[in-house]
Amino acid sequence: MPHISVKMIEGRSEEQKKALADALEKALSETLGCSTQWVTLSIEDYNGEEWQEVFKKEVTDNEKNLYKKPQYDPKILL
Repeated sequence: MPHISVKMIEGRSEEQKKALADALEKALSETLGCSTQWVTLSIEDYNGEEWQEVFKKEVTDNEKNLYKKPQYDPKILL
């Protein structure tokens, strides 16, 4: 506890993913006041077509749990 799951469009380098993971780990630890030893994080890449399904499941059908709502139409990624 806690676990962060990042799902995004493919194309980022491993260096970018590592930098993102480090920044999120630090922000979570500082914000929640927990040790980084408790933080886990996963990153999953998707192509534009796969993203349509991810977006529906994680965003459209899960709106009650969103703390940041999208400001784009996922179809632009097709």
